[in-house]
Amino acid sequence: MQKTLIINAGSSSLKWKLFEMPSEVILASGLVERISMPGSIFTIKYGDHQKFEKTVDNLSQEAAAKMVFDEMQNLKIIADLSEITAVAHRVVAGGQVFKSAVKVTPEVLKKIKELSNFAPLHNPMEAKGIETMAKTLPDVVQYAVFDSKFFTDLPEKNAIYSLPYELTQKYQIRRYGEHGISHTYLTKRAAELLNKPKNELDLVTMHLGSGASLAAVKNGKAFDTSMGFTPLTGVTMGTRAGDLDPALVPYLMQELKIDDPNKIMMMLNQESGLLGISGISPDMREIRAKQQTDPRAKLAVDIFVNRIVKYAGSFLTELNGADALVFAGGIGEHNDELRQEIIDELAIFNVKLDQDLNKAGHEGLISSPDSAIKVLLIPTDEELEMVRQVAEL
Repeated sequence: MQKTLIINAGSSSLKWKLFEMPSEVILASGLVERISMPGSIFTIKYGDHQKFEKTVDNLSQEAAAKMVFDEMQNLKIIADLSEITAVAHRVVAGGQVFKSAVKVTPEVLKKIKELSNFAPLHNPMEAKGIETMAKTLPDVVQYAVFDSKFFTDLPEKNAIYSLPYELTQKYQIRRYGEHGISHTYLTKRAAELLNKPKNELDLVTMHLGSGASLAAVKNGKAFDTSMGFTPLTGVTMGTRAGDLDPALVPYLMQELKIDDPNKIMMMLNQESGLLGISGISPDMREIRAKQQTDPRAKLAVDIFVNRIVKYAGSFLTELNGADALVFAGGIGEHNDELRQEIIDELAIFNVKLDQDLNKAGHEGLISSPDSAIKVLLIPTDEELEMVRQVAEL
């Protein structure tokens, strides 16, 4: 019996699932939230609705990985690590180098590290995760599945910036996007739920979590994306600033008397977004709990909604309408009030939610019958999409 472990390491979380293959049965799944922050939450779901949960302060990625293997054995999910026959890792940036999932070799790992400038918060962590797994499971084949794959065929008018074209070509400067594995899954699942061929489907998919991005999908393929050359741009995120004037980088360097632009970039990546605006947390749950009494918390929520509406509205215009808007991601899946606020701001497109369906929060249609555009809630399943891409190899 083959068992494939899927590792999905984000900027502040570590998700994993253990699949029995080729049946795609989930034997266990886990989530580590708030990595390297106070109150890191370690959770495993397994067996017949059984759950193990533990809180550990400032849990690192390495310690989280070790806990995954220790607890899988302690909980009798596996008897021995030798039962795991393959490990697949989500890697954000594949650039123009990787356009499909690949088996990890020393050369592949080296290239993933070299592409770190495209995703400075992710690729280094993911490369480190690959190295950690290689030490723990030295005889197990590892694979890399790339978020950027979904966006490699963006039309050039949406893919490139208004720079001198020679620089664009020479340095491969373009929109690479992020959450491509999620947007791929959402597109396929939306086609199933709407009973429509994927290649005839136009969507605006919204992956809203600590990292957040929107994609315009035309005829089942990526047409545009909110993220850019790196995952920093686009909508406001947990700790990332999203879109801003690039002239702010030299301006802040001058005003703060900083010589290294990387220090400003780290601030924009790790100290901005919801955390920077609210001064409370990058976690939307904590911010919403205080928005009635804290003006900065309310402002953070308002800006988050505003930026999503701007992108969703522009994508709907680009697509000349759409079959559906899709909510996904930790915030998109679990916050009915936020979904309502976003759809209310898109009223000009005559899109409406069914209040009861929206509050229920189940997968499927949550729009009202008279909505001009359907609205879907789809819990994304990046791990299932990853295991299927690995199986194709």
